[in-house]
Amino acid sequence: MTSTTNDAFDLRGVLLSGFLPAALFAIGEGAIIPIIPIAADSLGASLAIAGFVASLILVGELIGDVPSGVVVARIGERNAMIGAAVVSVVGLLVCTVAPNPLVLAVGVFLVGLSTAVFALARHAYMTTAIPLRIRARALSSLGGVFRFGYFVGPFLAAGVIHLTGTTQSAFWVHVVCCLGAAVVLLVIRDPATGVRGLQRPTRASRPTATDAAATDATATDVSATTDGTTRPGELEGEQFVEEESHGLFQTIRAHHRVLVRLGSGAALIGAMRAGRQVILPLWAVSVGLDDSTAALVIGIAGAVDFALFYTSGQIMDRWGRLASALPCMLGLSICYFLLAWSDHLDARVGWFVAVAMAMSLANGVGSGILMTLGADLAPADRPAPFLGAWRFTGDLGSAAAPLVISGVTALATIAVASGVMGVLGLVGAGILLRYVPRYLPRTLR
Repeated sequence: MTSTTNDAFDLRGVLLSGFLPAALFAIGEGAIIPIIPIAADSLGASLAIAGFVASLILVGELIGDVPSGVVVARIGERNAMIGAAVVSVVGLLVCTVAPNPLVLAVGVFLVGLSTAVFALARHAYMTTAIPLRIRARALSSLGGVFRFGYFVGPFLAAGVIHLTGTTQSAFWVHVVCCLGAAVVLLVIRDPATGVRGLQRPTRASRPTATDAAATDATATDVSATTDGTTRPGELEGEQFVEEESHGLFQTIRAHHRVLVRLGSGAALIGAMRAGRQVILPLWAVSVGLDDSTAALVIGIAGAVDFALFYTSGQIMDRWGRLASALPCMLGLSICYFLLAWSDHLDARVGWFVAVAMAMSLANGVGSGILMTLGADLAPADRPAPFLGAWRFTGDLGSAAAPLVISGVTALATIAVASGVMGVLGLVGAGILLRYVPRYLPRTLR
């Protein structure tokens, strides 16, 4: 099954070599995240220390985002994913034998670093391998794979813990998943280049989205380049800088305008999404829901979110990136405001359930938007360094949102925290509306 007349693109093969390892890695990560604080507690950590240990996986991802782009650019996407899986196994083995919370924290941090490299390599691989005309659907589906892993993983962890009777045994789920992902990458031949295993393709041997887009029958805007995308800054007369060296600082300097402008919008998207995962459980407690009911409501909301991942890609591919990004941001913002407004109502429980479902609907409509925008903006020949910096902006917002919510809640109320997040959503929507048309051609906006 190919998408071009010269058989340069095998959709089924690319999806198998790109999605299957991602699914395995996501399942493993989903299995360990909920049990990290429990494992820390079982080793004698206080509640505060257990929370700190759990946060280190996100800290590791954030720290690893930007340098991971340099790593991927130097050794290639497949090699980087295999290496990340191996490093993750090392960190997980440290977690399984950890005698105290400090050693556990080291292992969790290593897992976070390897996750950053794996995620960036996966993103860069799909960016170069998928044609422009189906890019959003492919990357939204990749986001759906991530959600699927987070849904399935905890059930596998629960089963392993039940069978073994020890919390730390759940880390073996991720070990198996990492090894499985590495084996898939070693065995399956890359359909775009013909290479297998640790062999790295030459630049001449690998078709990119540029090649696929050039054979597309769809017309492109005159302001776009040959691959249907606009280099960051071209629409406002900036000179695109082709990096002589693809290092971290060269990448940031070459693309600093787009990273500051659209990157701030990406950070706010990440913040709105991460804030949703924090605010809903807190709000459930504030309205008096019992644990099982709260878990049921949030679980159903998560299913609504997961069900829309492909729809989001269809929206972006058909009507442009703003058709997904703006409804997502505005919808989430309105939901935060509704939560704040419903704080004084007698029917707060009903409002909470309705808003939780609406939040999931809004979030699902924007599934894959950050990965798609990053792919659209990245240089076609070597996207990894730029994507590393781009992912850092989104993860920075995700890491900051829980701190903002907890800080405002401590100083004022949870209703005020919801209102603050609503305002940030409006700001983010304005940034996207302002800068997406500046940096993307008309065919992609």
